[in-house]
Amino acid sequence: MELDISFVRSQFPAFSEPGLEGWAFFENAGGSYPCRQFIDKLYGFYLKNKVQPYYPYPASMRAGEMMDESYARMAAYLNVSPEEIHFGPSTTQNVYVLAHAMRPMWENGDEVVVSCQDHEANAGTWRRLKERGIIVKEWHVDRETGMLDAGDLDSLLSERTRMVAFPHCSNVIGYFNPVREISNKVKKAGANCVVDGVAAAPHGFPDLSTLGADIYMFSLYKTYGPHLGLMYVDHALIEKMENQSHFFKEGITRSMITPAGPDHAQIGAVSGILDYYDAVYNRHFKAPASPNNRNTALAGLFREHKQKLLDPLLNFLRSREDVKVIGPESTAHRAPTVSILPLKKNLDDVYAGLVKHRLMLGKGDFYAVRPLMDMEIPRSPGVIRMSFLHYNTSEEIEQLIRGLENSL
Repeated sequence: MELDISFVRSQFPAFSEPGLEGWAFFENAGGSYPCRQFIDKLYGFYLKNKVQPYYPYPASMRAGEMMDESYARMAAYLNVSPEEIHFGPSTTQNVYVLAHAMRPMWENGDEVVVSCQDHEANAGTWRRLKERGIIVKEWHVDRETGMLDAGDLDSLLSERTRMVAFPHCSNVIGYFNPVREISNKVKKAGANCVVDGVAAAPHGFPDLSTLGADIYMFSLYKTYGPHLGLMYVDHALIEKMENQSHFFKEGITRSMITPAGPDHAQIGAVSGILDYYDAVYNRHFKAPASPNNRNTALAGLFREHKQKLLDPLLNFLRSREDVKVIGPESTAHRAPTVSILPLKKNLDDVYAGLVKHRLMLGKGDFYAVRPLMDMEIPRSPGVIRMSFLHYNTSEEIEQLIRGLENSL
């Protein structure tokens, strides 16, 4: 089955915006276009329901219902319980709060392992725990490939390991790590597994029941919705954490690790992302299915489409002697997030040439400072990153390749 790309793009207002016409969007790892269903719900909330939720009058009741719907439907797609879903202002702030909530669970001299493949959101805050009596061990990446070796983790784990933090997929390396395999090692050591899914979730929401992660986080503005961070936290684990909200919120798990007042409108509109997913599912599949099974079917559909876009790009890059691909050059277990280093021209000049070809892409370190350090790649100018999603087209890939031919 082929993805109906015309239908998909019709669900995103950006693709009919005159000011964006002719520009190909390849900085999706920094933030995706929002879908129409989310935009409509957000606008509707501000228009009709922008009052304090959960009071017994219609506008307030509907506001609360919309928020509850987002918790419940997102949980169903991710195959977990609604009380295990938490919305915070960003993934970075969510990790900051988690570190403060989890530190009282541990004793001085306990250990955490933090990978050097992480975005700094899932790295810096954990590393700061060394100032509060925790030993921080670093799980380094391979200097040439940027890959994490699950075997290297064995020497880092000990009887005092309490947590291991690593990404499902790096936002510059673009490789999907074997989360289940790593989780099994971490659990065997008696530790908790914290997974940064920010660069992975845009390519298909995970079935969290299969991954073994105790905590899994991603950003909703990179999955067609609002600037919020979503956290899954195992219910048994959150009950061990120190309450980070008001004292009278103790025991109310939805509040304990989201100390700021929630953004009612944005949370209420999150279910619009799932309205979009449902619309795409109904366009392509006849059989009724549970939300989790719809999610699995869509992930496969999106993956097939992106593979058709990724293959010609990587084939082109492999054919060149004037560019280095950061991370694996094969398509196996790879996200369509491709970072490159020009070898014969100044990176800034190459980037400027690509922009002249009406290509929207990224340049810099993308807060993935640790892997660049391990690979001895200077933070400035960093790398050029090309990242795309299922709403990109083969014509846009051709536009990108022409831009690279003329700019490298």
